[in-house]
Amino acid sequence: MRAAEKVKVVAFGGGHGLASTLSALRDITPEITAVVTVADNGGSSGKIRAEFDFLPPGDLRMALAALCGADSWGQNWAQLIQHRFSSRGDLNGHTLGNLLLAALWDSSEDKVAGIDRVGELLKIVGRVLPMSLDPLQIEGIFETTAGEKRIRGQVEVASAKGRLRSLKLHPENPRVTPEVLESVAVADWLTFGPGSWFSSVMPHFLLNELSMAIGASPAKKIMIFNLPEPEGADEFAGNSPEQHLELVLSHLPELKIDLAIVDPSIVNSGNGLAKLVARCGGELLIADVAMENDTSHHDWKKMSSLFSHIFQPTLLK
Repeated sequence: MRAAEKVKVVAFGGGHGLASTLSALRDITPEITAVVTVADNGGSSGKIRAEFDFLPPGDLRMALAALCGADSWGQNWAQLIQHRFSSRGDLNGHTLGNLLLAALWDSSEDKVAGIDRVGELLKIVGRVLPMSLDPLQIEGIFETTAGEKRIRGQVEVASAKGRLRSLKLHPENPRVTPEVLESVAVADWLTFGPGSWFSSVMPHFLLNELSMAIGASPAKKIMIFNLPEPEGADEFAGNSPEQHLELVLSHLPELKIDLAIVDPSIVNSGNGLAKLVARCGGELLIADVAMENDTSHHDWKKMSSLFSHIFQPTLLK
């Protein structure tokens, strides 16, 4: 295992959850690859996607902002690309970063090169990649009190209530981004989550070629489970952590994980999570990772301290 500052980490997810993980990793190692879901169909991303059939830029933008350096250049740009326009016209709701990515994609067919150019401008730590070169739709079948419902769309699936019966992507065989597979092949660690589990974490396991690469990777693997949701949350992270892990295993039964990070607020002796993690060959790591003033979100500073400990050369040899 390399020294912590040279550890190669590939972080999978989307939205605020992935951004939190990336912020935690940013000051630990420069060898970070963020792999971002591309199924968003709401807000600014949804409008750009509907008009141009581009990849939804929102989660990519958030990952880029999270990897901006801690210096004034990085933080100023992070704030600028997150700026959201407010008007009565067509720009209302759009963010500058989304429009910047759309402009680069409109001038070139190389979507990864466009993201890399923004990364260079922002002087980010690491690299941001889309999980697929195709804009995706996610579809879930949920069992509800009103019967079985088929729900399509990232926003709709993320907020759906009921018991999930199945989950799939459209198109069913999208193109995985080649650079993602290259990063997974040479990684020391892979991280998954936190985030809206059905729409931000699971898509990586629904894309067959990527899922197989994850399963075959010799890298050590970390699952980061969600915190309790606030009352009336817009998105439904859904169900218990062991059900989330069981859902992953239903698509990749042979997956071996090394660590599962969970806050004390969501684990107890009766929920069986420790046994399930042990069945996957891993260890349950219970740690205070919640923000003090917002216990539904991970504190990236606490997570950074935890990652620093985990990545020590003597740990998990």
